[in-house]
Amino acid sequence: MGRFKEILIFVAGAAPQIITETIYALSQKKPAIYPDEIFIITTSIGKRIIINSLIKGKILESLIKEYALPPINLSEENFIVPRDAHGREIDDIKTSEENEIIGDLITSFIREKTRDQSARLHCSLAGGRKTMSFYLGSALQLFGRPWDRLYHVLVDPAFESHPDFFYKPKKNKYIQVKDKDGRIRRLSTREARIYLAELPFIRLSQKLKLQKASFRELVAESQREIDLATIQPELVINLKDRCITIGEKTIYFQPRLLFIYLAFIHQKINKCPYIDRPYCHNCSDCYEELTTLFSYENLRSLASYFRSLYGGAPLKFEDFIKHYSHGLDVAIVRQYLSKLKKIFQTELEDESLWSLYIVQAKKIYAASRYGLRSEKSKISIEGS
Repeated sequence: MGRFKEILIFVAGAAPQIITETIYALSQKKPAIYPDEIFIITTSIGKRIIINSLIKGKILESLIKEYALPPINLSEENFIVPRDAHGREIDDIKTSEENEIIGDLITSFIREKTRDQSARLHCSLAGGRKTMSFYLGSALQLFGRPWDRLYHVLVDPAFESHPDFFYKPKKNKYIQVKDKDGRIRRLSTREARIYLAELPFIRLSQKLKLQKASFRELVAESQREIDLATIQPELVINLKDRCITIGEKTIYFQPRLLFIYLAFIHQKINKCPYIDRPYCHNCSDCYEELTTLFSYENLRSLASYFRSLYGGAPLKFEDFIKHYSHGLDVAIVRQYLSKLKKIFQTELEDESLWSLYIVQAKKIYAASRYGLRSEKSKISIEGS
């Protein structure tokens, strides 16, 4: 891949200084980072203040000229402003409803921008309400890629949010400040320090497969996915003892019933089309129709399990496969699945585990496919 398209994304309120301070700080990095695009997520009041200061007041233009930066386009199209239920731009973020609106807006915007694999996001959470900063950081955790960045810009307290200080000028200037005693004193911009802190964050985009739209739904969905991947007990099948152990619970089965279950376990472990994925989540691409799973050819491929369940007796399997030379009848398989379901529901006290270990059906077009939701990395087979 060639050079990234560098996209700066700000959450901002009534302090436009954080925008120019961040642009300045990025230009001083080694190597320097120059934005190809800028987007500012703010309120209607914040938008007006930033436009008056940076665009109409030509502060941004001065920064570009003074430091010979590449052109930076900043117009009304670069502002992302939340709207209420009536389509009106929101002027401040105070109520629960307004916070939910800005959270959904920030999340959907970051999600959209991370779809462009040629772009690198540089997100600044220094401005705006604290909730806006929280939402931006959270959105980047959910959708950020390894190359995306999160920043907080810091300025010496005397210069912070000063109406005459937007970046450190090349030529020294003096600005007036009021100290704690109320006395006016002059400060040299030569003394100003601007710090750009790069903040580490957990990247979940390649670990979770998220479908929901709102921020609240995404958080709940993420929690479910993480719980599934981390809290799900290990599933151990012991062929010799004809039992399944889930966590600390051991369930014993008739050999024929366990053999049926093993067909789905085998499919889960060996037929995943995404062998490099560390987690299954809600992926069902390994699910298969019952006629295929219990066809003569597939039954043959499960011979080693059958022999282990029956103590290695070869004739037992040959009798079985001869009897089902046209495959196992789907009606019989469904009877076995019903028995398996009843056993798991009886033996597993935690109902939240049922959907992980009971065979699930998924309708795809006119046919139903069957499989297990369990994480493949949490499954092991012993005693073969």
